[in-house]
Order: sequence, then structure tokens, then C-alpha cells
Amino acid sequence: MNTRVDEANLSVEPMAASHPPVEGTAYGVLGSISFAHMLNDMIQSLILAIYPILKNDFHLSFAQVGLITLTYQLTASMLQPLVGMVTDRRPMPYSLPVGMGFTLCGLLLLAVAPTFPVLLLAAAMVGTGSSVFHPESSRVARMASGGRHGLAQSLFQVGGNTGSSLGPLLAAWIIVPHGRGSVAWFSLAALLAMVVLLQVGRWYGRHHVTHGKSAARHLPVVALSRNKIIGALAILGLLIFSKYFYLASLSSYYTFYLIHKFGVSVQSAQVHLFVFLFAVAAGSLIGGPVGDRIGRKWVIWVSILGVAPFTLLLPHASLMWTGVLTVIIGLVLSSAFSAILVYAQDLIPGRVGMISGLFFGLAFGMGGIGAAVLGGLADTHGIEYVYQLCAYLPLMGLITVFLPSMERPVQREG
Repeated sequence: MNTRVDEANLSVEPMAASHPPVEGTAYGVLGSISFAHMLNDMIQSLILAIYPILKNDFHLSFAQVGLITLTYQLTASMLQPLVGMVTDRRPMPYSLPVGMGFTLCGLLLLAVAPTFPVLLLAAAMVGTGSSVFHPESSRVARMASGGRHGLAQSLFQVGGNTGSSLGPLLAAWIIVPHGRGSVAWFSLAALLAMVVLLQVGRWYGRHHVTHGKSAARHLPVVALSRNKIIGALAILGLLIFSKYFYLASLSSYYTFYLIHKFGVSVQSAQVHLFVFLFAVAAGSLIGGPVGDRIGRKWVIWVSILGVAPFTLLLPHASLMWTGVLTVIIGLVLSSAFSAILVYAQDLIPGRVGMISGLFFGLAFGMGGIGAAVLGGLADTHGIEYVYQLCAYLPLMGLITVFLPSMERPVQREG
């Protein structure tokens, strides 16, 4: 890489005298990677959606339900930064379908798991698939962005969040009536994703060979000291903790909350979960392009702190207002991640894989730890206590004020 890194302030000085040709946004590639993200996260969300079935089949406590989430999310959390660091140095275009192969195997094992430990192994295999998929697919989205990084990450995220919202709905229609074994039918979705990712991998390989070296010589400048960059990353990490700990309370236990508090059926609770997750998908499309226009710090500020009034009201709402409030929470809170991710990528140019892996891994890890901790609290204090406690988490959005106000990164000519 023909760049000089100043160890004092981590700014990157391009050595070339002119900019590479500006390419347009590759919407076909973004659409393909977003579609694959939809299928990947739909498969993951099936695990969450069938928790009531698994709880009954294996006679699980809430803590054990949380352990399932902890297993697959921590697997992804630990491996994703490592995958990102390796692929920053040596891109692996065809690792995408290989990662989806792990997800396929985990899905088939989930359908036939005879014991709880085997169920955890299935969850770990799905997590391994995600650990490969997310850092490299996020890199593809940035490569295909044509400079519109926030828009590209939002399009990528909306695919994943749409898939997450579809899981509970498909579980209510297919798995609840036909039993856990019907999960195996969703292996067809994993096979379809592998076919799509093979095509994306071919584009990735061609694009990297043609443009990779030129792009590496024209990295954006970040004029911040090392301490400021580390501090900003720490703040972003705390915001990820706030966001995903709260989301864990809804994605893992919302169905149980509705069944316990309002006496709804399992299928009705899964439809409510679908509505919430669909709102998350819709909201994820907002943060990136808005951040491109007005600045990512403003998006982060509003999306985290802005949901606090609604989360504080949620534990006291009726069934109808619970549905309304969770839709608002999903729309607003989900707009944060694309802005956080692109902000972090701009802090450390040239480390897209490492940063993507770190923040996707942190998101998965916080979600997994949150599910396990909140499951233990639900066993001890009741499911309603979980929502009363978690209502205060979005107030951590106040620390956004300490993030540096970064302009959009600019190119320097030598």
C-alpha cells in the first residue's frame, strides 16, 4: 500500500498526484448483497422466532433461551473482527458463499437437534456463517457505493433487517403449524444465497484486481489525534451497547412479554414481533443517506437518545399502544447503525474489514450478552421487570455530545 501513516495522529497521506476516476454507485451489486443479507438474517431470525417452540420442546428456562442467543452471537462477535483483519490484508471474494455454507449446516442441524448441547452447536454454526458474511459483505457495499458510503450501508442494512422481520412471520406460517423439523425447508434460502454470493464474489474479485491498488493510494484524510480516535471509538462502542442491549429485550423476549402480559397466542405474538422487526428494517434505510447529507453525528444523536421517551412509556402501555410504541422505537433506533459504522470507517481509513468486523461483532456480542443477562433477570424478577429496566438504556445517547464533529472526509492531492 503506497501510503504513509503518521503514527502521531493516524492521518493518512496519499502519495499519488491525481484522483482515480469517480465511479457511479453499483446498484446491481448493492441489490445482490442486500438480498443475500436478507436471506442470511432471515435464517438467523428463525432461531429467535421459534424460541417458544424450543422452550417447550427442550423444557428450557429463560436463562437457557438467552444462552442460545449468546452462543450464536458471541461466536460471530469473536470471529468477525479477526475475519475483517485478515481480509483487509488479503481479500477473499469467495469466502462469502463459504460462510453461507456454515449457516446452511447450522440450519439443518437446528431442525434435527436431539439435545440442548446440539442445539447450541447449531447456533454456533449459524454464528460462524455470520462472522464471515458481515465483514466481507460490508466491504463489498463500500466498494460498490460510488462514494455514497452511508447510502450503501443503509441499503445493505435494510436487506438484513428485512430478513430479520420476515423470520417471525414465516415461523408463524410454517414452523408453528408443522413443527421444528420444517426449519429444514429454509435451507433452500441458504442455497439461493450461496448462488447469489458466488456472482457477487466474481464482481468483488474483478473490482479488487482492477481498482484495489488505485483506491488504496487515495484514502481519505482523518485529521484527529490517536487519543481522539480511540475516545471516539469507545463512545461508539458504548452507543452500540445501549442500542443492542435494548434491541435484545425485544428481539429475544417480546413474544414472551406479550403472551405473559396480554395473553395473546404464540402466532399473534410472532406477528407483533414481525411488525416490530419490519419497522427496524424500514428505519435502517434512513440513517445512511441522511448522514451523507447532514452529518452522521446528528443521526447518531437523534436515533439513540430520541427513542428514550417511547421506551420509558412502553412498560405502562396497553396492547395497542405497545404495538405503536415498538414500531416508533424500531424506526428511530435502527437508523443509528449505518451512521455509526460509516463514522467509524471514516475514523480509520483503509481498515474497512477490521472496523466492519469489530462493529458487527460488537453488535452481535452485545445482543448475545444482553439476551443472556436479561433472560436471567426475567427468571428472577419476571419478564415485565426486563422492560422497566431496559427503558433507561437509550438515555446513554447523551454521550454522543463527546463525539468529534467530523466533516465528510476529503481527498488530498499530492
